[in-house]
Amino acid sequence: MKIKGIELRRIAMPLKAPFRTSFGVEYARDILLLRVEAADSEGWGECVAMSEPRYNSEYVDGAADVLRRFLIPALPLDVTANTVAGALQPFKGHHMAKAALESAVLDAELRASGESFASYLGATRDRVPSGVSVGIMDSVPALLDAVEGFVAEGYVRIKLKIAPGSDVGPVAAVREHFGDDLLLQVDANAAYTLADSRHLERLDAFDLLLIEQPLADDDLVQHAHLARRLTTPVCLDESIDSAAHAAAAISLGACSVVNIKPGRVGGYLEARRIHDLCQAHGIAVWCGGMLETGIGRAANVALAALPGFTLPGDTSASSRYYSKDITAPFELNDGHLDVPRGPGTGVEPLPEVLAELTASTEWITG
Repeated sequence: MKIKGIELRRIAMPLKAPFRTSFGVEYARDILLLRVEAADSEGWGECVAMSEPRYNSEYVDGAADVLRRFLIPALPLDVTANTVAGALQPFKGHHMAKAALESAVLDAELRASGESFASYLGATRDRVPSGVSVGIMDSVPALLDAVEGFVAEGYVRIKLKIAPGSDVGPVAAVREHFGDDLLLQVDANAAYTLADSRHLERLDAFDLLLIEQPLADDDLVQHAHLARRLTTPVCLDESIDSAAHAAAAISLGACSVVNIKPGRVGGYLEARRIHDLCQAHGIAVWCGGMLETGIGRAANVALAALPGFTLPGDTSASSRYYSKDITAPFELNDGHLDVPRGPGTGVEPLPEVLAELTASTEWITG
């Protein structure tokens, strides 16, 4: 596929409500979109880096810079999605920027051939169960009200963000209020250390699906120690940025569940490799989210339809975070989202919404 040029587009997406985690509060999303223009098609990719380097070392200004200066110039004019990673391999890190570029190339390639992301990746389902992530609230009553609303909307799984000082009490309150039938899990975003093991053991009483990334992202060994102490399954998120890291975690016994975020691991092709590895070793996987717009959400839903994704993901409806999405909104239907089946991601940006939210554009030729 011959690329004519690539557009970097920054858009400002206000959130419906502040979203608080152990690494900060998000009030709006500064999002970088990529549009690849090829000879006979175009494709879109979404960079999921946050405004500040808190989730990982990447941030949106840095992603735009590395794309502009290094990654885009490294692409050959005649490229396929399968050759993108090899072309970008000399540049260390920057997985989210690389993922956005690979995704845009793949979208253009599949639109030209008429094939969907779902078909290309190997999806086996037409819809996927939808979970929702609930940020840290100022009070337990506010948390219970928020969860009540999401349960009423039909979400089949609730994930609670936790941090020291906001963990056992809120989790206990949610479990007591909603009962044992609610699928419930927690996400620590690396907020604890192994010294907190005894405290974290108290979460075993609440029959959680998993505890996500309790310890530092660069310490698989301590996660293995913690996993042996907890009856709650340990899930890794930030620690897994490649299939090689997933293999190491599995070998050490550091986790029994993996959250696959395509942006974090460098793209959907590496995400599929991690899925295949985990499926071969009996490790459950689910698709995480980074407050994506409809562009990134469409690709995530397609990925989540692969057979190894046995747990509900953070593939929420568009209305969970945004009053207005840049594509036709993803809507919850009986607790599920439909898998797009059109060419590429199966969604298109809405021109008028895109124009309204765009802060800047930049065109880069090969």
